[in-house]
Amino acid sequence: MKTQTRRLNYVWFVPAALLLLAAAATSRAEESPEIRSSASSAGQGIQRDGVGDRVTTYDELDPLVVNGSRANSTRASGQKNPAGGTLQSGAQSPNVDFWIFDASVVLFSDLDRDGFYFGIDLIFDADTIYDVADVYAVLYLSYELGPWNEYASTEDFTIFGASGGDEYSIETELLSGYVTGSYDILIELFDASDGTFVASFGPDESSQLSNLPLEDAGRDTPPGTTIVVNEGGGGALGLLGLLALLGVAGVFRLRTAAV
Repeated sequence: MKTQTRRLNYVWFVPAALLLLAAAATSRAEESPEIRSSASSAGQGIQRDGVGDRVTTYDELDPLVVNGSRANSTRASGQKNPAGGTLQSGAQSPNVDFWIFDASVVLFSDLDRDGFYFGIDLIFDADTIYDVADVYAVLYLSYELGPWNEYASTEDFTIFGASGGDEYSIETELLSGYVTGSYDILIELFDASDGTFVASFGPDESSQLSNLPLEDAGRDTPPGTTIVVNEGGGGALGLLGLLALLGVAGVFRLRTAAV
């Protein structure tokens, strides 16, 4: 009877220790949030074949914000609405002279084949009532319906009336700081002459910009890859080290119980 009791105590001890380890890892992640980094290529008339067919720019941004409301979480939010008050993120354009006719997304790069990608190929068609206008766009990602996080912006580019031949493409690889999950995309368009917000296009306008399975390249682990865990700091045990100690302790307790 004593032997069975000791074995049962050991069975409950291991899961409890693993839960404590997971909680400690989560605590460390919250204390040291990841800086977001990405690489993008952008322009008009480029082909969909991954980042690198134009000049590649690298961005480092603040950690991903996942909690809170989408309202007032974009550049346009801080601008005044001509009708009064501030604009809400993803609001309809305050300027009827500009609009985004359509947008489409192709995801690429899923090395571990888990259904989550770290490559975003976005194409959109911005239009205007004017013959020619210079604009720029700011792109955002929202994790699980949370606040909008800016992930890329374009250079100034020219649009020609309501032509469909001036589509703009921006291909981005998420390198770090993007947890695995479902994301929405929002496009905001600004007048290049004075930075005024003129149009937006997001998941409310097209389902293609919603529920996108994404993660960063660091979380996209190909099959057969070995992950090495190296914990810094004094007194912190790695996962493998703790499991080894638990295994030794368990064998010792079982042998003692059998005596």
